[in-house]
Amino acid sequence: MSKEISIQNHNGQGITLAAVINFPEGFDESKTYPAIVVSHPGGGVKEQAAGLYARKLAAHGFVTIAYDASYQGASTGLPRQLENPYIRTEDVSAVIDYLTTLPYVDSSRIGAMGICAGAGYTANAAINDHRIKAVGMVSAVNIGSMFRNGWENNVKDADAIPYIQAGSDARTADAKSADIAIIPLAPLKEEDAPNEELREAWEYYHTPRCEHPNAPGFATARSLTQIITYDAYNKAEAFFTQPLLAVVGSAAGSKWMSEDLMQRAASADKQLYTVDGANHMSLYDRLSFVDEALGQLAPFFTEKL
Repeated sequence: MSKEISIQNHNGQGITLAAVINFPEGFDESKTYPAIVVSHPGGGVKEQAAGLYARKLAAHGFVTIAYDASYQGASTGLPRQLENPYIRTEDVSAVIDYLTTLPYVDSSRIGAMGICAGAGYTANAAINDHRIKAVGMVSAVNIGSMFRNGWENNVKDADAIPYIQAGSDARTADAKSADIAIIPLAPLKEEDAPNEELREAWEYYHTPRCEHPNAPGFATARSLTQIITYDAYNKAEAFFTQPLLAVVGSAAGSKWMSEDLMQRAASADKQLYTVDGANHMSLYDRLSFVDEALGQLAPFFTEKL
């Protein structure tokens, strides 16, 4: 059972988040349940990977919420497709604010997970917000690291300075024009993909595999001024103390970003699980890989929450 809901975001932007709440089988409103917030990839929406994982986790006894980020999907806010990582991190806590108002949610048993950039934002939220008692990640991306260091971590930080300048220039252009400059978050055309793994990103977002009209696959270029200097794992060495499970594909070019948090997190309870044969995108929707990931995530959250 699930239903569409609206969540008033109290982070000062006047945003209403569009979300879907999922209930476990036999749900009884007079009882209390553990809950999990599920955050979507950069450029994604709740109807895609986040919604899939949220529905499947609900079948294991959790109340789950998949939501659209501020300025994206069916959530409100202008400019559309703003990908400000600080706001996206705060979105996670905004959903937790809402969960704490529900009498059937046990506020002491709230977990969070995300896919791709949504996993990075979830990690950052857990560092800042210790109402999150356990963290799951699937194909995690630290969006700042990815943009400044490249998909395979082969670019130096300083070499990303031109991207900061591009973001600054976009802000100037946006101030003078009604047309908002954009950047791709995944290849917008098949021929733009630099490798097979990222060709799959194009396929996921722009073909019947999983395309959705609310997920155009790009962000505002002005977002670069926040993204390039953002570290989703900032101060993890001190403040990421919650149990952590990161699920990655053995063939994922992004695997290093999960390994980075494994090294940096202060948590004494952290595990990296590798799905053999999967790449970054496989864990979004290929059901055999998704089910293997859930075979780890469901018992993890059951034990830790």
